[in-house]
Amino acid sequence: MTRAQGFQLNARLEADAYEIGDLPLCRVLLMDDARYPWLILVPRRPDMAEFIDLPVEERLELMEEIALAQMVVRDVSKPDKINVGALGNVVRQLHVHVIARYVSDEAWPGPVWGKGERVPYPPHMVGPLIDRFEKALGLSA
Repeated sequence: MTRAQGFQLNARLEADAYEIGDLPLCRVLLMDDARYPWLILVPRRPDMAEFIDLPVEERLELMEEIALAQMVVRDVSKPDKINVGALGNVVRQLHVHVIARYVSDEAWPGPVWGKGERVPYPPHMVGPLIDRFEKALGLSA
């Protein structure tokens, strides 16, 4: 039995984001909101709600994958700031948001949640953006 066996992505995350690929621990998603370049990391483990639910070695692995995601968001999106958060109030499944922020964005300096309406990416932008993130994450062939 593999560590990821039994993992199922939460339906809300699946509906609100595009899959980029898998790192050793996490599934990487692109939030479908063109206002903010926004990655979501979801550990591929069943029944995880809190960071402390992961074994110690996987907590360390998650921290390294968060750091990688931050570097990639910085390199691809050139933000003024990168926000990282794991709230879980709406989606209980353990997931971590890595969000590019700009002093010019509509929510600045507050959090992105509850500010305005999500703006889906235009279809022609999705593929190229996913390709850029895949390449930067080292997931492309």
